Amino acid sequence: MKVAYITDDIYLEHDTGMGHPESKQRLIAINRAIEPLRHKLLEKSPLWISKEILQMVHSDEHIRNIKVSSQHATPIDSDTICSTDSYTAAVKAVGAGITALDGIKAGEFNRAFCAVRPPGHHARPNQAMGFCLFNNIAIAAKYAQSIGYKKVMIIDFDVHHGNGTQDTFYRDDTVFYFSSHQAFAYPGTGMEKEKGEGRGKGYTANFLMMPDGGDMEVLDIYENDLPPLVKSFDPDIILVSAGYDLHESDPLAQLNVTTEGIRKIVRVIFDSADVPTVFFLEGGYDVDALGENVKVTLEELLKV
Repeated sequence: MKVAYITDDIYLEHDTGMGHPESKQRLIAINRAIEPLRHKLLEKSPLWISKEILQMVHSDEHIRNIKVSSQHATPIDSDTICSTDSYTAAVKAVGAGITALDGIKAGEFNRAFCAVRPPGHHARPNQAMGFCLFNNIAIAAKYAQSIGYKKVMIIDFDVHHGNGTQDTFYRDDTVFYFSSHQAFAYPGTGMEKEKGEGRGKGYTANFLMMPDGGDMEVLDIYENDLPPLVKSFDPDIILVSAGYDLHESDPLAQLNVTTEGIRKIVRVIFDSADVPTVFFLEGGYDVDALGENVKVTLEELLKV
């Protein structure tokens, strides 16, 4: 199975400051951990993408705000930081998804992992938040549709609800948003009653895990709830918000999912539909565990 690994050193230049959990050490740890697999991966660099692609999800004002905040190295909020290279890194984080989709469309590979930062799933069409500047996966979903993948399923296993992704597609019946996340955690959205609106009603599915939940709870969701939803929606492509902060080691959450549990989640996603699949790095803040968890994800991607 050909698998693309898409990353760039520009992501290391997005400087969130001393002590911030979303630091360049995350990518450094990932790249170190996956070293034994590199000879099996097709390594690609992300494209520099146009403003028009950003505009598939974000307003002109939002794009301008990120650019200006980056130029002046001013934070968006106490959590969401911009340094002088953040705009460039954020655009290329979006570009990784576009590179993945172009490669899949061209038949170069069928699976990809985008090792990017800043992450994206909290970024709303008009608001950067939660460490996220642009919504990498939401833009990728729109772009995928523009090149022929009409029905897109987004699966988000980050411990925090992807409010920005949900907001983008809440009234859309062509993108199914499926999220499992810790209850009572940031950003406070993603209740089970949130199922979409208008023609999008029934195309959002949220599954909450109680603090201290572990493999048994999360695998119940992925083995029993996910497959029938994938089957009924019948997607042309699956995009995954891969947030590894659900791991038992993570300092920003209270779940007890093991590395083996994460491996099983990834395997269930692949077994649920035989379609192209792209993973996007989201959270995960214990850097050593993050590296190991991305490694097992890539091991599963490489399996036939």
